[in-house]
Amino acid sequence: MLGEPNSLSSFLVEGELTIVRFPHMNAFKKLPIVDSALPNLLALNFQDIANLVDKLGWPFYRTHQVLRWLYQHRAREIDSMSNLSKKDRDFLKTVATIIGIPAPTVMQSQDGTRKLLFSLENNLAIESVLIPDSKRLTLCVSTQVGCTVDCRFCLTGQMGLKRNLKAHEIVGQVMAAQDILEKGERITSLVFMGMGEPLANIDAVSEAVSRITNTQWGLGIPARRITISTAGFARRLKALAGLGVNVAVSLNATTNEQRDVLMPMVNKLNPLPELLEACRTYPLDRGKRLTFEYVLLSGENDSPEDAQRLTKLLRGIRCKINLIPFNEFPGSLFRRPPDEVIEKFQNVLRHHGLDVFLRESRGRDILGACGQLGKLPA
Repeated sequence: MLGEPNSLSSFLVEGELTIVRFPHMNAFKKLPIVDSALPNLLALNFQDIANLVDKLGWPFYRTHQVLRWLYQHRAREIDSMSNLSKKDRDFLKTVATIIGIPAPTVMQSQDGTRKLLFSLENNLAIESVLIPDSKRLTLCVSTQVGCTVDCRFCLTGQMGLKRNLKAHEIVGQVMAAQDILEKGERITSLVFMGMGEPLANIDAVSEAVSRITNTQWGLGIPARRITISTAGFARRLKALAGLGVNVAVSLNATTNEQRDVLMPMVNKLNPLPELLEACRTYPLDRGKRLTFEYVLLSGENDSPEDAQRLTKLLRGIRCKINLIPFNEFPGSLFRRPPDEVIEKFQNVLRHHGLDVFLRESRGRDILGACGQLGKLPA
């Protein structure tokens, strides 16, 4: 777990600086200790900023000015807000500050995948992953430190939940990733598939999406380029409908008994039949489909019989299926199926007219692939 020996990060205090060391890496981050008594502008939503502007006696248009400085100009100190007078900047500094999440340490995979390691307060850390694919570049972001769900095949799930991320910490991952891009690179899509269960932190996730998609003062990334994945919180699924994002459901089983073993907590709360009913009634926009993610585990859920059951479970749902051969990690009891088993499973689904895609695993050598976040490679 984080904060223990051989964990993701450890912290030391040296004078006025916090030194963050990532084991197995010759990398340090020095974080200035800031006055946290003042409200952090990045932690405030639109209405909070508007209220602050009003209390300062400023005209309303200042709200958009401040927000543009934060999200489009990436101001990290109030003095950078040059279209505010010096008097106004000095006044603002007495009532607020700007505290972004620290710049990440970057791990590079042999296949070009980059894992971004972010240190947080209280000896905690999170990870994001930049995944290149032809002309596309996808950023996988985290929504929790650890995860509230205990999926047995996921390394993050073994950590347990440390805490929910705040909206500005989720957005901060995107901004930090954009800041480290090389010339000519551009993030083309976002997936909320990193550490954590997004629907267990839905308020912060919704607020983060609003800042990411806003074109007037936010990051301006279209909602159609964002996918939010859930392990199956059926009763909260419709909360995503108003965000305009794509939705992915992590299924991974074809019977309730099987899902009880692989995903015990979430299936106890929302059994498989309840989850599938929520998917059938989800208000899909025209032209959109649900995505079902299915992690293939050797000898557990990869038989031709499983494939046949899966076709029946998804009948009548406008969807596509992403097959994800299990990405092994140290200490896991599960194994990746042989290629011929994966191909046979995929062919059964295609034979029944389902759109099915085999997810290529990227970043496995740095434990950056699906289900591997939460631990550095030795």
